[in-house]
This record gives sequence, C-alpha cells and structure tokens, in this order.
Amino acid sequence: MDYDVVIAGGSIAGLICAREIAEKGHRVLVIEEDYEIGTPEHCGGLVSVTGLQELGVIPHRKTYEHRIETAEIFSPNGKSFVINSTKQNVVEINRREFDKQIAHQAQQNGAEIRVKTSFQGITDQGVKLSDGNVKCKIIVDARGVAALINKDRDGILSSAQYEVYADWIKKGNVEVYFDQEKYPGFFAWIIPSSDGIGKVGVAGRAINVSSTIEEFLSKKGKHSIIRKIFAPIWIKGPIEEFVTNNIVTIGDAAGQSKPTTAGGIYSCGIGGLFAGRAISKFLETENKEYLKEYQKMWKKKFGKEFDKQLLARRLLEKIDNESVNKLFNSITPEIVDEISKGEDFDYHTSSIIKLLGIKRSVGVAQTILGGEIKRLLTQ
Repeated sequence: MDYDVVIAGGSIAGLICAREIAEKGHRVLVIEEDYEIGTPEHCGGLVSVTGLQELGVIPHRKTYEHRIETAEIFSPNGKSFVINSTKQNVVEINRREFDKQIAHQAQQNGAEIRVKTSFQGITDQGVKLSDGNVKCKIIVDARGVAALINKDRDGILSSAQYEVYADWIKKGNVEVYFDQEKYPGFFAWIIPSSDGIGKVGVAGRAINVSSTIEEFLSKKGKHSIIRKIFAPIWIKGPIEEFVTNNIVTIGDAAGQSKPTTAGGIYSCGIGGLFAGRAISKFLETENKEYLKEYQKMWKKKFGKEFDKQLLARRLLEKIDNESVNKLFNSITPEIVDEISKGEDFDYHTSSIIKLLGIKRSVGVAQTILGGEIKRLLTQ
C-alpha cells in the first residue's frame, strides 16, 4: 500500500503529527521499532494541564497519575528550598499509557501504526523499512535523540532513570539535586508516581550513570528497583533546519526538548502538531511553502525561550559547587514565594533568573557568573 506520509517514530511528536494528518483524510503510516508504543519510557512525565489541553489530550484514568504540589531543590552542601507548584498546574502522567492514548486518537482518525518495524533508509519513491519498501510523498523523522547522536555528540548527555519503590518517595513532591561534581551539567531527580513509588534519575556529562545512580540511591536509603532505563538526552536546543526537501523532522530528533531539563512532552508535542498541520496543507496544495511554515511557527512559539534556556545552561555549566552553594544562599523566601505564585512550567527562564538571585542582587550574580548574566536579562 502507498502512503502520503510515513512517520518514523511512535512517540508523542510522531503520534500527534499522525493524528493531525489523518484527520484531514490523508494516508499515514507510523512505524515504531520497539515492540510496544510507549516503551521504553525514559521521560519524567511532568507536564502542565494547559500544555496537555493545547496538545488536544485530556488524560484518562490510566494516563493521569497525580498533581505535583511541591518541588524541593537541593544544593551540593544539602541546603534546600521548596517551591509550591500548585498554581503551575503540573501533573505527572504515565507516559506508556499517554502515548497509547494519542496512538488511539491517531488510529481513530485513520492512521496505521506498526510496531517492531524499523526505518532503514530512503529510496527514490519513499522509504525502506525492515518489512519492505513503502512509497510515500513525505517522510517524517520522529526517531528521537538517536537521530542526533552522530550529528553532534557535544549536545548529548548520558542519563539513567529507575522506577523505584521506597518509603522516602512522597506523593506530590518532586526533588532535584544539583552537584557539579556528581552530575556535571545536569542534576539528579525524584519524580513520584504515588507514595512510595516513583522515578529516580541522574544525568551528566562524561559520567558513568549506572554507578552514579546506584550511589545516589544507596544514600537515599532502603529501596527496591523494579525497572531500569538508560538513554541519551539532548540539551543543545533545536537543529538548524526542520524541513529538508521531503523530509520533516520533529520532536527530539529536531532538538525540541528543553535545553535546561530535557523535558519535551509539550514542546515536542507542539512540534508534531504544527508539522502535521503544515504537511496536511502541503498535501492538499502541493505548495512547499506550507512545509516551511512549520518551523516558523515553532520558532515563534519557543525560539526566544529556548535561546534563554541555552544561555542559562552555558552559565550554569561554568560554575563549580562552591558557586552553586553561594547562589543558594542568595535565594530569599521572597524569591521562592514569587516563583510559587506566578511561574509558567512550560516557559521557566524567568524562574531561573529569579533563582540565580538576579532580581534581588544583580551584583552577587555577576560576581559568581560573570558579565554574561546581562544577556540573560536582556534577550
């Protein structure tokens, strides 16, 4: 069978893209190399309710885990502060079930989905798959970070995330641990699914994530590991071109995850949404200008925020633990309260600026981080 579009990758971006294209009556095939949609699950699963609404997904009972109430942030020396996140409307979702829910939306619209089928190359008339050649007009690359590994290894960090049973995991309370020696360029995290159940992860540049996460868990206390996932994450922002000839790149493959946290449910999902609508218009008109609109729309929505996140990442990667501890000492209760009352989970650079102490003490931040801090404020 011939298709209008073949989408390589059955995660959130690819599935939303398929849903949008199929809704307009076009023939769409989604291929997923793993044996199941939603597996392996290496996402923390945090997303705002408003973000989900914009993606056109209302989580059902299997998908929705619970609402996040607080986030406790730890410095290398153990100092911490707690952000009340109830006003940010952040929820933790089950990504395995979430992806299946979107897959069902796509299938109901007319898309075909095949698992245990891999993309093996481009042919003159379409694509070569593990189960044969398929003709198509548009190829969508939604293969995730794996598509970027050979292009720019500097943007890749190693990560590990375990599903854990432990009585120190508290429902509704996310924990984030900064330590530039243990997790250089990133952090460790605990994301609860319920009381006593959650996801524990670490990531960093040039570290052994297996031994690092084992050390982290041993210090936290008694626990049982029920699942282990190891995966690269991308922290260098969007690639230069989302569209090349008849190939459209979306999601993690396009670098659409946040440079600060590597979270991408919302930003990658929007990439799939915009791409799907642009591809539909192209198929209806054969005007390639519509394909270019996809990148313009995504950059308009996320470009400035991602630029700021990239700058914040460069600044934070420069500093050592002593500087991180000093920054934590400069964070006042007023700053924490200000963040708790009005920040947007999906656009969080303003939170970073406040947490750096810039709003209260520009002099302290400049002393620690240098003159580049002005760029973060003015971009």
